[in-house]
Amino acid sequence: MNYLQCSKPELEKEYQNLKKKYEDEKGRGLSLNMARGKPGKEQLDLSLDMLDVVNSSSAFVGDDKMDCRNYGVLEGITECRKLFGDILGVDHQNVMVGGSSSLNMMFDTISCLMTKSAAEGCKPWYEVKNRKFLCPSPGYDRHFGITGYYGFEMIPIPMTENGPDMDIIEKLVSSDDSIKGIWCVPKYSNPQGITYSDETVRRLANLKPAAKDFRIMWDNAYCVHDLTDTPDSLLNIYDECVKAGSEDMPVMFCSTSKITFPGAGVAAMAASPRNMKLFKERYNFEVISYDKLNMLRHVRYFKNLEGVLKHMQKHKAVLAPKFEIVLGALKNELAPAGFGKWTEPNGGYFVSVDVMDGTAKRVVALCKEAGLVLTGAGATYPCGNDPKDSNIRIAPSFPPNDELKTAMEIFCVCAKLAACEKLLSE
Repeated sequence: MNYLQCSKPELEKEYQNLKKKYEDEKGRGLSLNMARGKPGKEQLDLSLDMLDVVNSSSAFVGDDKMDCRNYGVLEGITECRKLFGDILGVDHQNVMVGGSSSLNMMFDTISCLMTKSAAEGCKPWYEVKNRKFLCPSPGYDRHFGITGYYGFEMIPIPMTENGPDMDIIEKLVSSDDSIKGIWCVPKYSNPQGITYSDETVRRLANLKPAAKDFRIMWDNAYCVHDLTDTPDSLLNIYDECVKAGSEDMPVMFCSTSKITFPGAGVAAMAASPRNMKLFKERYNFEVISYDKLNMLRHVRYFKNLEGVLKHMQKHKAVLAPKFEIVLGALKNELAPAGFGKWTEPNGGYFVSVDVMDGTAKRVVALCKEAGLVLTGAGATYPCGNDPKDSNIRIAPSFPPNDELKTAMEIFCVCAKLAACEKLLSE
């Protein structure tokens, strides 16, 4: 039944049917969660034997001939820097390995640039009145939270199938020196699963910002998180920036949070020598060294990039069926109703769904009342302001498959119920 072509009596009848289904679901007393991209238990189990790689009888000395149990080596052990260098496609000399959270390193990067000048002749960002940051949207709420915390005006940039709208970006950054950076999730973006095209990467590298201290925050969180046998490919931003003479613009991040253990993974950042010198000056006062035993554990387990990619095939075997459940429900339930659109990503952790305009908050509220927790409507836009009130991020990874099927049944009922309510009210 296409809701957009229905008569009012037909819609009223459909509404009553949906209302009954919804009340039945509420009566089940469910407690389901698709709010965040947390790996499920089956994924966490994939890395359990990594815990046995380093134990009380192991040698704790890495390639640096440094006892990994002790203080020292601020930038991380060399073999772990090499592993992340291969993952990010940069020389390991440009890599710093941190704790378990790349988000922490992103926060520290912004914090550092708030108090230290990033380029000759530029003020620390806290001295810049009306400072601004570009935010491709829909995007990652925690990115927006960082720049919101530091008082930036956040400018939403529409996403296209090739990445953020570069025409808008080029126009804005070339004319306004108070625009200090842009957030990017370049491969399998959060939440749409879009991978930036080669043209988009080259245009980013060739930006001519009015602000000499403009920075591209390149959060490559899903760089090895493929779901299909025909994965997306991403052009190397650092190589393109070197060609363009803009090697100081990108600051790159990734972690093993969704590869091994989210609470006990390893994070890394990479940047030009000039940037890394600036950042390490801050880290030198912030921390003596990070957990080198955990770095050693990860390197001994994976050995190299090939080992990481082989491990990710196991994740793909777990995650691909979950995405099929989500996409199958959307195609079977929402497509016939004549509203809504969604992404079908080749990787990453999310499916981005646009329900009927003006109903996303209502859908999320209905789901919560029925026992299904979703990411808040509007969270994928700066300050939670989705101008169409339509976008909802679905995270399929955490629930077991049987619960995921139930969750999607509830989601689709709620999306259709909210659509009927809106159409009837009009």
